[in-house]
Amino acid sequence: MIRLRVALILMALAADPVVAAEPVVDAPAGVLQGASDRGVRVFRGIPYAQPPLGERRWRPPGALPRWDGVRDASKFGAACMQPKPRAASIYAWALPAMSEDCLSLSIWAPDTAKQAPVFVWIHGGALTTGSGSDPIYDGTALAKRGLVVVSINYRLGVLGYLALPQLSAESPDGVSGNYGLLDQVAALDWVKRNISAFGGDPANVTVAGESAGALSVMALMAAPAARGLFHKAIAQSAYMVSAPALRDPLNGMVPAEDQGSSLAAKLGSTDPAALRAMDATTLTENAAGTGYFPFITIDGKVLPHQLVDTFDRNAQAPVPILAGFNSGEIRSLRFLLPKPPANAAAYEAAIRAGYGDLADLFLARYPAKTIEESMLAATRDAMYGWTAERLVSNQAALGQGAYFYLFDHAYPATQEWNLHAFHAAELPYIFDTAGKTPPLWPKIPSSLSERKLSDAMGDYWASFAATGKPRAKGWPDWPSYAENRGFLHFADVPRAGSHLFPGVSALHEAVVCRRRAAGDIAWNWNVGVAAPPLPPKAKGCQ
Repeated sequence: MIRLRVALILMALAADPVVAAEPVVDAPAGVLQGASDRGVRVFRGIPYAQPPLGERRWRPPGALPRWDGVRDASKFGAACMQPKPRAASIYAWALPAMSEDCLSLSIWAPDTAKQAPVFVWIHGGALTTGSGSDPIYDGTALAKRGLVVVSINYRLGVLGYLALPQLSAESPDGVSGNYGLLDQVAALDWVKRNISAFGGDPANVTVAGESAGALSVMALMAAPAARGLFHKAIAQSAYMVSAPALRDPLNGMVPAEDQGSSLAAKLGSTDPAALRAMDATTLTENAAGTGYFPFITIDGKVLPHQLVDTFDRNAQAPVPILAGFNSGEIRSLRFLLPKPPANAAAYEAAIRAGYGDLADLFLARYPAKTIEESMLAATRDAMYGWTAERLVSNQAALGQGAYFYLFDHAYPATQEWNLHAFHAAELPYIFDTAGKTPPLWPKIPSSLSERKLSDAMGDYWASFAATGKPRAKGWPDWPSYAENRGFLHFADVPRAGSHLFPGVSALHEAVVCRRRAAGDIAWNWNVGVAAPPLPPKAKGCQ
């Protein structure tokens, strides 16, 4: 009966020459009418799960029944709730319409797609801001390279990551938090069930993201519920820092439930019913105003172990990976830096107090004579560089394809603003969206050299998503990390190399290893002059 109704609807649409020009897809989720854009079919604002609203707030996403009739998919869905920007930022957009009813995704598919590789993008924004509809993530160019591109929204901030003892007590699994991560799992499950209708291959899905999106990629690699929902991973500027456990004060972290209880008290009530009755905008703004920082939770269920422990156990998804970082990561994230010491002597004294027998190695790499540059490089390497190289090393050890990169590209505006290869600077090159960056983003020149770099990066990313091997016609083959620690250096043009920053990853691994062994120190933003005294060498650590 349903199929008969659908057939009648499609016949009626075909009878209207104006309406018939727009693409219509009959997916298991329901019938959708999208839009056409130069050989690419675009379907926006598709709901992938039932958002838990009102009295169901802070629960896993619900199953969404098939809708009746033809759903208009010409417009993006609402962004998930997020606080208004409190200061000017190169990353800030004018906020679109926001709602708790935000669990939607958008699809860009070639007109001729048939069993095409699928590229699922998870936006960044510190798990606090952002949207899959941000123009910089427009999937048109990647779709023209043969991919079916999917960009998703997921719950953010207090609505996406709050843990509370009372919420855990309500859960059949006895856990809370990680709701945004569960949304991502639900989106991948929707893709598995529906993407064939758009010409995509559910057996060839790459999950990709940058910054908090790359953190999410690692969490999905570690989450049992996501196993089998994707087949390759791309992590751009990921950070494998320590995360709070649900109830125990491990690794120097306040338990997630305790953090949630403290926040709830500041919001005026620890009663979930009262919190659920609170207006979503008020709740979001007030939580952000307290300094609440959303993060994933190690709860023993959704995320069984610290990410670094999962990868050490070889318990992560055994999939090929492409991972890397930018040379100027911290230039646009200076809030991650501690206050600089007064002079070189004070800098060296702080490093020796924090790094003990590893201080000479640290100072050789990050010398006191260039305090600012040393602090920028140390935080970059400890968070983003160490994470990226660890990811490719771990996946290579599993026998999976592993490809490492450094984005080191500059152009006049970034040099003028001292933002050489800043955090997220690679995004408009991969998506070919140089003309769709945020208003305060350093303007990318319209030049042949910029065009060539964007074409190369788009080709490498699309090739990896399609085959697991990044290739770009006319450019160097990307060496595997397993072969002499190979990497690709994106500066003026792509160049292959090996052994990026020799000894640096090993230094930061030694620091993390000792902190993990001590059990009461975070391996987080406490880098350089902010480092606590290094524990003594432990078994298995340098």
